[in-house]
Amino acid sequence: MEIIRYTRDRVDDVIDFENRLREEENFWGWEIDDAYKASVRRSFDDSRFDHSLSLLAYIDGKVVGRIDSTLICSHFDGSVKAYLDWLCVLKSRRHQGVAQALMQALRRELRALYGVDTLIGLIAGNPGAQRFYRALPHAQIRDEGIWIDC
Repeated sequence: MEIIRYTRDRVDDVIDFENRLREEENFWGWEIDDAYKASVRRSFDDSRFDHSLSLLAYIDGKVVGRIDSTLICSHFDGSVKAYLDWLCVLKSRRHQGVAQALMQALRRELRALYGVDTLIGLIAGNPGAQRFYRALPHAQIRDEGIWIDC
């Protein structure tokens, strides 16, 4: 397995991953259509995404998992934390260490690049995600999450 940073030149690899993801489990709630593809491509030209860090897990030249994060910088205490936005592995590649490898690589990169010492995430409600997050080393579940529309 190889963990590589998600860059503009890898968008087609990710679109292929997203399509294969839907072939294996089709409950994701958004379409991989032209609007989605254009939005993702535009994000690489948008300075608002300068502190987004995404990594891809490749096996045999294909993306089998991805992890996405962004910085949370706050004047509250002058801290720089990161938000774990997305972690997903193809169903056929789960329980093979892909998610753990992505998580370790992300934490390492966030520390090295930005001095981040805390990664904050929401835990998906499905049982597999619950087991994964509850088993993460050096992690504890605190507080509750809320999504607020703006």
